[in-house]
Amino acid sequence: MNSFRFEELKIWQQSIELADELFEIADIASDMKYYRFGEQLRAAALSISNNIAEGSGSFSNKDFANFLSIARKSLFECANMLIIFQRKNIIDIEVKNNLFPRLIKLSSQITNFRKSILK
Repeated sequence: MNSFRFEELKIWQQSIELADELFEIADIASDMKYYRFGEQLRAAALSISNNIAEGSGSFSNKDFANFLSIARKSLFECANMLIIFQRKNIIDIEVKNNLFPRLIKLSSQITNFRKSILK
């Protein structure tokens, strides 16, 4: 089969699904003239899957683990931005409350995967 290693990783698959939704929220922010907010959310959302993908190409698990740490930090950045977006009435609290459990779950999965490759 012709695929990259990262395509098989559930954490990458979930990060792509979340990125789709976060990009939609970024578009809403941009439509409301919060261009910088939109761009920042797009960059952070993209960074999650990018770092998982990039790390999967590492020659060592230690190097891969570092990329996973960056991906997790980008996830936290997205969570922070959703709080700000909700406070600025760019999104409703329901939107934030729908995404937070999924972000928390993905964070935990990235952490557990990172631990498993460092054993």
